[in-house]
Amino acid sequence: MAGDGQPIERLRAYLRELKPEVRALLTAELERAMLRGDDMPGAEMILSELRADLRETGAAGPRADSPQRLFFAPLDPFLVDDSPDRKHKGRIARTCLDPIWEWLCRDLVPVEVKTFTEQAKRHLSLNQTKMAEHLTRAFQDRVVVRLEEALTDAANNDKSRRRLLGQVRTPHALDDLREIYAILKGRDALAVIASRLPPQIANLADEQLDAVKALLESPVARHRDVYVYALVLVMSRLAAPWQLVRLAIKAADSDVVSKIAATPYAVAVDMVLTDVDRLMSLLRAEVKRGGTGIPPLLKDIHDSARTLRTEMDLSGDSPWARQLAAVRSEVSELLRSAIETVPGRVRRLLRVRPVKEIAPNSKLDPNDVADTEAAIELVSECRKYASELALSEVTMRTFSDLQNFLDTGTTPLLDGLRSAGAADRQFRQSQIEAAARFCAKVFGAEYAALISKAAEVAAKGEQKPKEAKAAKA
Repeated sequence: MAGDGQPIERLRAYLRELKPEVRALLTAELERAMLRGDDMPGAEMILSELRADLRETGAAGPRADSPQRLFFAPLDPFLVDDSPDRKHKGRIARTCLDPIWEWLCRDLVPVEVKTFTEQAKRHLSLNQTKMAEHLTRAFQDRVVVRLEEALTDAANNDKSRRRLLGQVRTPHALDDLREIYAILKGRDALAVIASRLPPQIANLADEQLDAVKALLESPVARHRDVYVYALVLVMSRLAAPWQLVRLAIKAADSDVVSKIAATPYAVAVDMVLTDVDRLMSLLRAEVKRGGTGIPPLLKDIHDSARTLRTEMDLSGDSPWARQLAAVRSEVSELLRSAIETVPGRVRRLLRVRPVKEIAPNSKLDPNDVADTEAAIELVSECRKYASELALSEVTMRTFSDLQNFLDTGTTPLLDGLRSAGAADRQFRQSQIEAAARFCAKVFGAEYAALISKAAEVAAKGEQKPKEAKAAKA
């Protein structure tokens, strides 16, 4: 096994040494060769390594299309990386595309799919992009007709509806098919709208807000079959998706919930709340595994909640107010236990131990130190968002505990390092290094630097005035 693994590792190392643009071009050429049906031993493994590396580096690069990718291309702005169980208005979970493609191939248009796939592969292998795109549009038009027939039949016949649900096998099969039908049917209008929007909207306000609203109310966007998807396109261009609610407020010319809900832009508020629900799902998963992705998620949830609460009048009892209250409550419950345990974790690592409890030449587990440092950083981040997310009391108490312990706990650690022998010196040194890292998160870099300087002096067995106390003051 070792012999088999070494060539693979050498290949991986070689691929990683290639320049990003070379890796991207190699990926595209291998994909085209596979589309032509060329027999290339090991190509799948090489492609897998190249694609994984491109994902890690964030490089897009050219990539050969497949017939399936071409067919679904108009859906790209409307895909969401979320559980298929959660329905987003005007969006489709990316994981639903494969089962829907399988349904098209197996049940809806099997003959047409076979013909399209064969012809598209041939054009793609010859790099005849325009021909492949023309072929794809004709196939999409055929699928739109058949989708309309299938959806109409399902609406009028319960047996047909049950059969369709069983064939597609996605949690929201009918909704997913309706979204695909509408997007493909309105692809040209949506392409026009996308071309008239800025690539990115940093702040949806003032003249930018007026321009976007005018576009959404133009003939090309206000049709009921296009409008929701036009809103999704706007949302996808926003630096902060929660800014979409400003369109609803602008349309109602009021921050009163009942007036906003009476406009067609009410769906914009629903979209933002659904996106917050998606962020909450990610937060749950991140808290469960103790990951480092909690702070950015917390910031996004906080910003969305603050905007909804400050830019709209949610003082009354409305569905939107209840949804936001539920979010704030869940964030508090999710993070409370993670925050409350941090002082205990710090005390466990920095507790002054007698020599008999220290294994010779041992030191603190670097992973424990790094995890605890990340947990302290989480407490600091939560302080920024505490008021909006109902975390004020627990973060204030926890941060105060950390300050008190680190303020008084470093002196005994320095004393222990001064008197340490050969067997326990490394362990006590690792404790004071951890304490400096923790102090940097709580008191700042200058305070931590003085702790480190005091540790250098203590390691030589010298006495040093308590400079760190003065730094904090």
